[in-house]
Amino acid sequence: MLFEGTWFAITRINLIQMLATVVLVLVFWLGTRRMSIVPGRFQSVVEFGLDFVRVNIAHDILGRKVGDRFLPILTTLFFMILFMNLPGIIPFLNIPGTAVIAVPLLLALVSYVTFIYAGLRKSPKNFFKNSLFPAGVPWPIYIIVTPIELISTFIIRPVTLTLRLLMNMMVGHLLLVLFFAATHFFLFTAGGWWSLLAAGSLAFGFVFTLFEILVAVLQAYVFALLTAVYIQLAVAEEH
Repeated sequence: MLFEGTWFAITRINLIQMLATVVLVLVFWLGTRRMSIVPGRFQSVVEFGLDFVRVNIAHDILGRKVGDRFLPILTTLFFMILFMNLPGIIPFLNIPGTAVIAVPLLLALVSYVTFIYAGLRKSPKNFFKNSLFPAGVPWPIYIIVTPIELISTFIIRPVTLTLRLLMNMMVGHLLLVLFFAATHFFLFTAGGWWSLLAAGSLAFGFVFTLFEILVAVLQAYVFALLTAVYIQLAVAEEH
């Protein structure tokens, strides 16, 4: 859309990502600039969102002490993904900022680095050893167990985090495109009795739009939750 053919080319998705970032910063700025003991409606909504991440993700998985240490990164991941996902159901935007692999991959790398950092901070000498060579396993079995642990712990995790978020948002976008494109076709191109089918495809499009709101929230929750789980595994006593 801007600067086409240059290294600074900006696509429609880039503009949506910028818009989502501006709205996210604006929401938290407006919600926290005049904090009061008896919160107003907007402050209550912001506090509810922050409490949701703190209680249901950080404290439930990591406990109060460790959860508070990693609460900033978990909160950032949750709300960034949520605000990037929601444009997928907003008219005239109609595509989430997470529908290109760059954003899910970057977030997965942040989660991965946080997980490694937590493990090394907890046990600098034994983190990788305990991850790759679990205690209580007969030494000949390590020939099988260690490669599996290496792949599942240090390779599969960032890959699955990336693909889960990317594919869910892409598939949702494509389904909405399919239903609303079908509505347009039946109504304006096919004409005649085919126009009756436009009501059905429009209804399905509306239902899936509501479903995509759930998916947008759920994917943000799952991503932050899995990050907390990985951190918890990294700081477990056996590490």
